[in-house]
Amino acid sequence: MEKLYILFAEAGLELVPREIWRHPAVRASAERRKKKPGKILLDISLHYQAAKKLRDFRKRGRPDIIHFCLLMALGSPLCRAGKLLPIVHTYQNDVIWINPEVRLPRNYNRFIGLMEQLLTTGRVPPKSDQPLLSIIGHDIAEVIESYNPSQIFLLSEKGEFFPPPLLAREVAQYPKPMVVIGAFQAGDFSEKVRSIADREVSISKYVLDAWVATAELICAVENAIGIHGGEVED
Repeated sequence: MEKLYILFAEAGLELVPREIWRHPAVRASAERRKKKPGKILLDISLHYQAAKKLRDFRKRGRPDIIHFCLLMALGSPLCRAGKLLPIVHTYQNDVIWINPEVRLPRNYNRFIGLMEQLLTTGRVPPKSDQPLLSIIGHDIAEVIESYNPSQIFLLSEKGEFFPPPLLAREVAQYPKPMVVIGAFQAGDFSEKVRSIADREVSISKYVLDAWVATAELICAVENAIGIHGGEVED
């Protein structure tokens, strides 16, 4: 395996949509931060009453989920060894490239500010020729085609059961595999996302949070390819 791509799909990461800018909860949140409503992230913990008016609202407004997932992925030995590239796809179809060497803020409020800048300007730093984060497209199929992964596995409760060690061995057989993990709170993948997958697999009999699934996958792949100095046998 040369590199593992992890695609965090349909992440609840978006600026507040125009149709709820005037809602009192949104206006109060924006005023506290001295920003315009369209320049702050939708956060269901702050904007629940407003978000209920949105389609698929239970999938949206959860930037904390992708924060946890990215901290897990970027801090892993697999990433530090140059074997992992995380990619974020949002509910609004922004596809975000992340420099695997970037150190994301551990503090959630600082992370929020960084994501607001990214979604407003398209890159961080805004005028850099070598950004740490950038929006590279708005069509997931086109972006996937540009990366040309060897095989795409989608983690789903509905998929064929593969315990993490077995899935990791399967994944590691390919030079550039991709694993898709849903970075949303509730609901299911859209047909657009589901259509890019070659296989749907389930890694647990339990319903896992996205960051737990991320940790299980990465640890299993690290063991499968001997990232810590030797392959672990069952």
